Amino acid sequence: MKQIIYQLLPRLWSTGKFSGIDKVSLAYWKELGVDYMWYTGVIRHATRKSDEGCVPSHPQVVKGEAGSPYSITDYYDVNPYLADVPSRRLEEFDELVRRTHEAGLKVLIDFIPNHVSRDYTGAAAPVGVRPLGADDDPSVHWTPGNDFVYYPGEALRLPVPGSYHEDPARASGNSFTSAPALSDWYETVKLNYCDFHTSTWDKMYAVVRFWALRGVDGFRCDMVELVPPAFMKWLISRIKGEFPDLLFVAEVYDKGRYREYVEVVGFDLLYDKSGLYDTVRAVTCDGLTARSLTWNWQRLGDLQPHMLNFLENHDEQRIASDFFAGSAAGGYAALAVSLLLNTAPFMLYLGQEVGERGMDDEPFSGVNGRTSIFDWWTVDSLQRLRAWIPDRRKGLTRTQRSVLKRYEAVLALAKTPAFSSGSTYDLCYAQGTGFDADRHFAFLRSDGRETWLVAANFGPAASITVTIPREACSFLGLDTVPAPITLDIPTRDFAATRIC
Repeated sequence: MKQIIYQLLPRLWSTGKFSGIDKVSLAYWKELGVDYMWYTGVIRHATRKSDEGCVPSHPQVVKGEAGSPYSITDYYDVNPYLADVPSRRLEEFDELVRRTHEAGLKVLIDFIPNHVSRDYTGAAAPVGVRPLGADDDPSVHWTPGNDFVYYPGEALRLPVPGSYHEDPARASGNSFTSAPALSDWYETVKLNYCDFHTSTWDKMYAVVRFWALRGVDGFRCDMVELVPPAFMKWLISRIKGEFPDLLFVAEVYDKGRYREYVEVVGFDLLYDKSGLYDTVRAVTCDGLTARSLTWNWQRLGDLQPHMLNFLENHDEQRIASDFFAGSAAGGYAALAVSLLLNTAPFMLYLGQEVGERGMDDEPFSGVNGRTSIFDWWTVDSLQRLRAWIPDRRKGLTRTQRSVLKRYEAVLALAKTPAFSSGSTYDLCYAQGTGFDADRHFAFLRSDGRETWLVAANFGPAASITVTIPREACSFLGLDTVPAPITLDIPTRDFAATRIC
């Protein structure tokens, strides 16, 4: 079954509240073909906001006005600003989980094991759970019993001006120093893991179990390469003993360790950012030969079903932005390869299906091709999409409707047996005249009953002739060898046609 994950930052949708993710919205995502809703920015994080139940963090250690969803102030709480009644915020989150399940969808949230905000409190922790750092000895640099790493005798020196004081300094999320750089995650504190079992392991396991007991179906695990694999292996194995169906998705970048994170550590899915994403982007934007798509596919081999393919998420630039394909239509060839090449799950980012461009000039992030996670912001395309969902005569522009129609069609195709569970046969090696192996990419998908040809054109509009070799027919169990097929494909677009 081809799984589709949809990443949604709740504060950007509808009213910006849990309640804004209503039955009508959820029915839309279900109809689109989504299986999991990844609710980003749910767990309570640092912010400068001082109303709606929020306690502002020191502005020197908050990026933007809204703050980073990855600078957690309390693992056992959700953001008050997401609730209609802040004092009922956990109950309102529970109601969102129930609504999501009733819509036939599952819930993912973030698990950020590497770091917390500098003002982490853990105030909402259940009775008997000690907050991180509560029992630390800050007079020593490192000891297994500490949750953080300290620099005795050294005050924290931040790269931005202000009056925030921390003495002794603690190591930041991605740098062991008392003076983090502007490019560092200076607003966060790194957790002190060891390669052996410590109390920090138990505290972080309790966090995952807390959310699993509330009905969460899985976790997108942030920057797992910065924590010991031994810890994640222990956590996943133990929690799946009680909740065997939990889905664990790893944000990893070292392709050389993909097999370790699947077969040893136990992750269900891995970001294939450094593999397929980087390759298809370079083919789209930088003129990299399309042959590299074959090389990446071959390298992955039997790991492909464990990859999470995507073209967008909160870290990456929008495919329709000026920094990527320039328009949603300019990314259709990339979409076909990322979504249709194999059985791997695929992730959509909110508004991708209507061509959101990420080109707003946001206060903290500026114009960078991304939808800011640091700013309070209203995204026009998302507001239009929300207006269109209940009344399909309103909201979306003609271009946005066209993009959505194309996404609906290709997502529906991806759910059919030939694509969701069928075999793949790369055709590029067997092509001749009428096929540019540097700009064109073609493959077959078949489940034994239906066989489809997909041809992606990463160059200018062209008539592409695809030859299907005899060995492909033998591999897929086809009775006859089809004649060469010629397809007229627009610039950076694709065609999919059933051949038997």
